[in-house]
Amino acid sequence: MKPEYAILSAGRRRRQSVMIGNDPSIETRRRTHLRHHQGSTVCQPRWGRHSACQRLFQHPARGAAFRTITGLLLSGAIIGAMAQKPDPKDWPAYSGTDNGQRYSPLKQVTAANAKRLQAKWVYHVDGASGMEQTPVVMNGVMYISQFNRVDAIDARTGNIIWKYQRPPASATAQRGTAVYNDKVYMVTSDSHLVALDARNGGVRWEVKSEGGYVISGAAPTIVRGKVIVAGNRPNGFIQAFDAETGKYAWTWSAVPNPGEPGAETWGGAKPQGGPMWMSGSYDPELNLLYFGTGQPNPQWTGFERPGDNLCTECIVAINPDTGKLVWYFQNTPHDTHDWDSTETLVLVDAAIKGQTRKLLLQANRNGFYYVLDRTNGEYLLGTPFVSKLDWADGLDSKGQPIVIPGHDPSVRGTTTCPSTAGATNWPAPTYSPDTKYFYVTVAEGCGVNFITSSTNPDAGTGYIEAANAPWQAYVRALDATTGKKVWEYKPVRSNHYGPGLLSTAGGIVFTPEQFGQVTVLDAKSGKPLWHFNTGDLITASPITYSVDNEQFFAIASGTNVFAFGLQEVNP
Repeated sequence: MKPEYAILSAGRRRRQSVMIGNDPSIETRRRTHLRHHQGSTVCQPRWGRHSACQRLFQHPARGAAFRTITGLLLSGAIIGAMAQKPDPKDWPAYSGTDNGQRYSPLKQVTAANAKRLQAKWVYHVDGASGMEQTPVVMNGVMYISQFNRVDAIDARTGNIIWKYQRPPASATAQRGTAVYNDKVYMVTSDSHLVALDARNGGVRWEVKSEGGYVISGAAPTIVRGKVIVAGNRPNGFIQAFDAETGKYAWTWSAVPNPGEPGAETWGGAKPQGGPMWMSGSYDPELNLLYFGTGQPNPQWTGFERPGDNLCTECIVAINPDTGKLVWYFQNTPHDTHDWDSTETLVLVDAAIKGQTRKLLLQANRNGFYYVLDRTNGEYLLGTPFVSKLDWADGLDSKGQPIVIPGHDPSVRGTTTCPSTAGATNWPAPTYSPDTKYFYVTVAEGCGVNFITSSTNPDAGTGYIEAANAPWQAYVRALDATTGKKVWEYKPVRSNHYGPGLLSTAGGIVFTPEQFGQVTVLDAKSGKPLWHFNTGDLITASPITYSVDNEQFFAIASGTNVFAFGLQEVNP
């Protein structure tokens, strides 16, 4: 069965967007019409030659926080850094730029005029719900992905240009696409990577993941002419494919096979886990690709896998040319709470302790904020960014948690703060080079983790949120190099960590909220400047872009994508 794709022309198309003028009730006019495009062809998959996973662990000392694995490339490596400094009018990748900052130099919308923002258009995605995808924009075209489908729309008006639907349709959440040269890259629920012609949605090539690995819904990362995808089965991994041809390049696995270096950190148990389900960050000067890995398996019963369980719960640096591990840092050794270390990794050059260094910043689900030297993984600073944290008494000089006994899951249930859902989670933070603040959505709350004493394999284990420990969400601004809280904003209504964030040169932080509210905050003070209610849940992260010298913001909410811009001032 061939994928369906269509080009939709103005005047004869079924329009799925809603244009909005100054009417806050969002009552609008709709246009219809659709014609199928007959001129494009569907390409057959091109298969890359299989090669063994390239993996190199250094034999770790117990408790070592980081380990340099191979020599670093400190110069050159600038080729293919398209998203590192894209045209400010575009948003070509999940985080906008490769550094994960989610910061835009656009400044038409400022703290002074944000009150003039209004909804410009709404685009409805048929059959979608709870969309987690971040749209991408290139040259005035927005690409939206969900359920094995990509819609290309006019980013100024919301008019549809073309649509691609690859069978089978699926309810698997997809968190976005990536644009590189003339192609749009998407991952599918059946573990394929598809390259579409950005002009018309025709399939340029399609490949299945190498070796039977299962790709997650994370948006692809484009580095040096390679498309990097992440996945979670049989264990966490990333794979690279040639961006032009789809030819397979390499695989890196988050855990070693039995007998390989690193397997000794599993106490004789089979290494399992380390799911990777977020996009990566990239430094073109160092030529290093950064990803986070998830929890070890079994998740809750740590007694079955004694040891640190490498390379789960780690931040890893990978050479994108070879797929070899350069260094790792383990945030939560021997995790028993499912605190994945997959949260967005933010790359910043800043002074810390009197010295300008290449830094990597992460607010981790375990409740600690980390600052590493991204050249070698050296731990520089770590501090709690939530007050409800009771499982560790801080971090030692190597960044290892000083664990407080008694917080492992139990048959009766063990209350731990933060909960398994985390002090934060996958919704993206943002960093502003103007304020030098790291902004992150935070959940103050606890959970109860339990295991079963039953011999029934279906009896289950898991966690529940603690009923007597009310949850509260915040947006917090942290000093990026000290981790100290500068200000916090309490959302209008939210009891969990909120969606992702975005900062701009206009001095604002664009802040969606869990229950549909969209708020713009002053980046320096946290003062709310503007509100809008989408009427549906928001779990995604926002973007900003410019078309015809007009700045827009966009966010997925429920089954729709909303775009906002400044209201025109009448002369």
